[in-house]
Amino acid sequence: MTTVPAGTYCHAAQGHEFHGPYHDHEYGYPLEGDDALFERLVLEINQAGLSWLTILKKRAGFRAAYDGFSLERVARYGERERERLLSDPGIIRNRLKVDAAIENARRILDLRASHGSFTLWLDAHHPRDKAEWVRLFKQTFRFTGGEITGEFLMSTGYLAGAHHEACPVYHRIASLGPRWMQ
Repeated sequence: MTTVPAGTYCHAAQGHEFHGPYHDHEYGYPLEGDDALFERLVLEINQAGLSWLTILKKRAGFRAAYDGFSLERVARYGERERERLLSDPGIIRNRLKVDAAIENARRILDLRASHGSFTLWLDAHHPRDKAEWVRLFKQTFRFTGGEITGEFLMSTGYLAGAHHEACPVYHRIASLGPRWMQ
């Protein structure tokens, strides 16, 4: 059996209270459903400049604050909800990130109207390399630079790189046929 190299996320996540479950059951797995994809996008945006551990620890707070990541609800948020979010210690209280979440919910609803779902929009643009995805995301969404876009796409199975090939999770994900393998 090949061991996972030290210095990789796969190695660091082993047995960790927060990273372990995320690594083993979510990271890199194909993800569908507009609300689930929206949640991952919001979490990736909020991670910018912070550790992923901070985001994982606040995940329940994000779910509560953003109405379970219901696109329809978040897209209707106005100034009152924006101010509520900016005063909520359970999430990252950054105006640019809060505004991006609200606006991106609206944009995903537009994608749903034009393509049927966020998943179908992603599928319509697959395959692309990371640089092409980054350009597309910058044109389509707010607060989506290279790292945010790359991590979002790796974490949802659209780009390779979430797991080291020696990681047992890599082989579980490969058996599911993620988009990056197609």
